[in-house]
Amino acid sequence: MTALLVATGNSHKTAEIRAILGPEYEVSDLGSYPDLPEVEETGSTFLENAALKAVEISRQVEGLVLSDDSGLEVDALGGEPGVYSARYARTNNESDHYRYYVDNMTGRAGDDAANNNKLLLKLKEEENRSARFRCVMVLARAGQILASFEGSVEGRILAEPHGRGGFGYDPLFAPDGYDQTFAELSSEVKNQFSHRGRAMEKVVEWLAANGR
Repeated sequence: MTALLVATGNSHKTAEIRAILGPEYEVSDLGSYPDLPEVEETGSTFLENAALKAVEISRQVEGLVLSDDSGLEVDALGGEPGVYSARYARTNNESDHYRYYVDNMTGRAGDDAANNNKLLLKLKEEENRSARFRCVMVLARAGQILASFEGSVEGRILAEPHGRGGFGYDPLFAPDGYDQTFAELSSEVKNQFSHRGRAMEKVVEWLAANGR
């Protein structure tokens, strides 16, 4: 069994990756290493952020480290929220009035509900709802990048949330060819063609080709 550390504290991501890899891999995440310092995501692209995390964490632990940076890109917003997807409601480029609105709608800014509310507010007058989820993964060992992988899925942003599954923007995102959102689709269906699932297909191929 191959051990793989996912450089994230997001248990939802870890669960998706574990389900995609299957029982041949022993998958853990940073929850098993509470003493490791948090790696600041200072990159301007998904690749830069994924590389920062993979390289730094792999310097401090043995074995293979897989880092994932992913997010939502909305065409009408020029690619926002992009690399700021997880902390969209905490960005500082909004008016005081808007920040007040987000805080009072959700109780705190920066969680999934706040991020979704901000997105819906910014798209309120937009007819173009096209968007995509993008995922970039970096595999590293001992501070050295071994390979990088990318996956994406096209879709659209709905006018209101649907479904209780998934996480992040899943309740708002309906992939092309489906009327349901990622939050309504089963995890098995979602993992077959999601941005993370498509990136993981390439990770699995690389691991198999390189005897990992």
